Amino acid sequence: MKININKKKLEKAVKLCRERNIILPTFAEQKDPSKVSEKVKADLKNIGLWDVNPLNLYRISWHNSPSTKGYHHVNYFELPSSLTGVKARIVGMVGKYFPTGAHKVGAAYGCLVPRLVTGEFDPTTQKAVWPSTGNYCRGGAYDSALLACHSIAILPEEMSKERFDWLKKIGSEIIATPGCESNVKEIFDKCRELRANRGDDIVIFNQFEEFGNGMWHYNVTAEAAREVFEEIKGKKLAAFVSATGSAGTICAGDRLKELHPKMKIAAVEALQCPTLLNNGFGAHRIEGIGDKHVPWIHNVKNTDTVVAVDDEACISIMRLFNEKEGKKYLLSKGVGDKTVDSLNLLGISGICNMLAAIKMAKFYKLGEDDVVITMFTDSMELYGSRIEECRTKDGNYTEKQAGIHYERYIEGERPDNMLDLDERERKRIHNLKYYTWVEQQGKEINELNAQWDDASYWMSRWKMAGKYDELINEFNSHVRG
Repeated sequence: MKININKKKLEKAVKLCRERNIILPTFAEQKDPSKVSEKVKADLKNIGLWDVNPLNLYRISWHNSPSTKGYHHVNYFELPSSLTGVKARIVGMVGKYFPTGAHKVGAAYGCLVPRLVTGEFDPTTQKAVWPSTGNYCRGGAYDSALLACHSIAILPEEMSKERFDWLKKIGSEIIATPGCESNVKEIFDKCRELRANRGDDIVIFNQFEEFGNGMWHYNVTAEAAREVFEEIKGKKLAAFVSATGSAGTICAGDRLKELHPKMKIAAVEALQCPTLLNNGFGAHRIEGIGDKHVPWIHNVKNTDTVVAVDDEACISIMRLFNEKEGKKYLLSKGVGDKTVDSLNLLGISGICNMLAAIKMAKFYKLGEDDVVITMFTDSMELYGSRIEECRTKDGNYTEKQAGIHYERYIEGERPDNMLDLDERERKRIHNLKYYTWVEQQGKEINELNAQWDDASYWMSRWKMAGKYDELINEFNSHVRG
């Protein structure tokens, strides 16, 4: 793909970074921290994980060590069969140890930095706009703060209190749009309004259409998943399971399928809003997986299975995993202390992915040699208010409720509300892009068709990381003078 350079804006960005001593990590360094200089590694030991310090751009990695402030193996958590009830090995990559507590900070970097090093974004005069259902706008606001530029976070008004409180602290302008997780169109409408009213004063980094989002996951997240599979000595990678959301994370599956051609890529959504499953609509409570449309960057042709998960199951399991009586019940079922103590690594969307992985294991009758890799995007640190809301609404959690929730939603999870995609079903889902992206957002029909017909379309975009790394290195050399 051709890269255009705006030299005037690029010079302004270089000058700003020189004044503030900001050096950009390459995608290769985020993928493999052994390439990071020893000086940066030493300096990071004096900086907190969430500190607003430009060096924390180097912590946009799956390899952060929460104890040493350095790097180590990829952070992951394998769920034992004593909890999941299936023979397949279910492994979740842990997003908690990224700055902001969620891996979306990486997706935001993948969108922002290509624009910065090509001069498409001027951090001295333009604001970065981050439309999101939660974690992506937090990641974008954080990256913006580290790069000394202003940000505008757009997210639905019904997202968790913790998200809004954090955005206020980071100093981002906040726009709360009507509705909940499913109200993505309202976010797009606000972007259109901002373009009309603010013009060149803003640059919108819409994760649902930004190829930098998928590019980051294809190059960085997929490599981390490969490392996890090797570390656990997996015999067969049977599936990669990801809630669709912006469709950034699921792009890692494209790379994993190159390495493991027989594996399944599963796209997960809420049962209360089954857009992929049966063109459905609705509202749900699984924060972080906005829907009622198919993202522009979703390579539907490479998706094998759709899994719909009940949001009531996710909220119930949230209490089971985090309430005292729930933990006590799990221990009585033979789930180990270490596992029970680590279940707070799963936020609501992580629980959703876990349940989808269990459904996949049952649907495809996976055995003990099969590995299912999924995402624990964020942790319960971002959802404490949701626990309090449940207590206010439903009362204190009891061991009886814990038993009901475990037996119904984990032990009793069924391989239903799933669809094994054939070519016709994939094309049906792909065609849904037309209504959002061509009719509403002004995309070209020729490009929509190319996404389906052009064999090189997706890889040509995912493999741009190498070219951008060259530009990042050139940018850094100018910053250093």
